[in-house]
Amino acid sequence: MGRLLAAQYDRCFAVCRRILSNDEDALDATQEAMIAIARGLRRFDGRSAFPTWCFRVATNAALDELRRRRRRPVTAPDRLRDDGAPLFAEASTGLDRVAGPVTDRLTVEIALGRLPEDQRVAVVLRDIADLDYAEIAEILTVPIGTVRSRIFRGRAALAEMLAARRSEPAVTRTQRNAAPDPPVKAGDGSPMTDQALS
Repeated sequence: MGRLLAAQYDRCFAVCRRILSNDEDALDATQEAMIAIARGLRRFDGRSAFPTWCFRVATNAALDELRRRRRRPVTAPDRLRDDGAPLFAEASTGLDRVAGPVTDRLTVEIALGRLPEDQRVAVVLRDIADLDYAEIAEILTVPIGTVRSRIFRGRAALAEMLAARRSEPAVTRTQRNAAPDPPVKAGDGSPMTDQALS
């Protein structure tokens, strides 16, 4: 049992992490998935491949965690809102525009977090878990045509978000620090002079 669960853990966590965009929630969902897999092992009938069945359990655990997240207040600064917009904007302006794997990965994860849930799950199962359309349809219990449509729309939305991000002008930390402060406004809306301050 331990070897069986260990063999699936990393890939199940990767799926949960991309669906939830948060390490803590992904760990919780993966733990729930491992418990569910262990408890349900005797009911596994072999009609699908064992890893596919595990992905279905992990996906359901991640979706359950998403539903729980919506019911509780968001207080942690590193947690994405369901629409992801505020943190996406913050990351766009708060990070140096450095071409590199860390920045690229963060950008993709934030963009994934902004996708509608159904598209995000389908894209994650196809492009992260590397499942084929039939397996994804089986996991999500939807027709293959629906899977293809969700993946197409999700990829198109991701491409649009990432293209917009790449088209933004690069701003380094030095340039931001060197930018002059805007003038302080007086009560009437005009810039305050040294005389007015004295």
